Amino acid sequence: MEYLDFELPIKELEDQLDKCLVIGQESEVDVTNTCKQITKKLEETKRSIYKNLTAWQRVQLSRHPNRPYTLDHIKALCGETFLELHGDRGFKDDKAMIGGLGKIGGQSFMLIGQQKGFNTKTRQYRNFGMPNPEGYRKALRLMKMAEKFGIPVVTLIDTPGAFPGIEAEERGQGEAIARNIFEMVRLKVPIICVIVGEGASGGALGIGVGDRVYMMENTWYSVISPESCSSILWKSWDYKEQAAEALKLTSADMKKQKLVDDIIPEPLGGAHFDRESAFKTVEQYIIKGFNELKDLSTDELVAQRMDKYCKMGDFKE
Repeated sequence: MEYLDFELPIKELEDQLDKCLVIGQESEVDVTNTCKQITKKLEETKRSIYKNLTAWQRVQLSRHPNRPYTLDHIKALCGETFLELHGDRGFKDDKAMIGGLGKIGGQSFMLIGQQKGFNTKTRQYRNFGMPNPEGYRKALRLMKMAEKFGIPVVTLIDTPGAFPGIEAEERGQGEAIARNIFEMVRLKVPIICVIVGEGASGGALGIGVGDRVYMMENTWYSVISPESCSSILWKSWDYKEQAAEALKLTSADMKKQKLVDDIIPEPLGGAHFDRESAFKTVEQYIIKGFNELKDLSTDELVAQRMDKYCKMGDFKE
């Protein structure tokens, strides 16, 4: 298990507990009470740290290398029923954007999301979860296919942003994202969006328009990353913590501003500490969202979705 800077007090106590247990096994010394005291202190320390996380610490948790990625969620939610579909039928298959058909709780869904990769080789293969235009066009192709057959859509968002390279701009990155937003607003099937990691900029918005938008507790959603914001405003990455607070990018901030519908609670310490529990909770929210939407007519569904996004933000005419 890897530990972040603010988690080091937890690591120290866990190391002490391990040493205490070893002493008890290798000698006749009774260490039961000592182990109980360390365990109690460990629980108290965990609760103290994780109940008072700053915005920047939540950003760090969303990027934790042990945190489950999109494919982990899909495998847990759908098992062997998931059938991945490839290509945008125009240029190529973008490995940073994955999608396909699968069943959750007996109901068929079209699942779409960004995949980062779990080591150096797979991160390069997945382009670090940064899709090119063909990734968003593949996502749109799958959504249109789902619409044709009346299959609800689930998107799993985890990206540091759309790929900003010259070749992506040459192939129409901005247009691809804008087209997805335009088409998702009027898609004639239920759309449920879940932010499972990072929700950065247009890269997240390209698959982020939905009837229900949920954020996992230790994720973030913003027009820009704290580091990029810091480099623009202060010409340095040193103010990223300040930027994270100012951006109001945490799940609590997003819920307060009514930009997301609900927060999916995570196990103490984050989704990576108890993956199975995290997967079950995500599944419950997806099924709950679908049950709220399944009986709406097509006209009601689209009208409610449009009305939802029209109400966002304060403005005067």
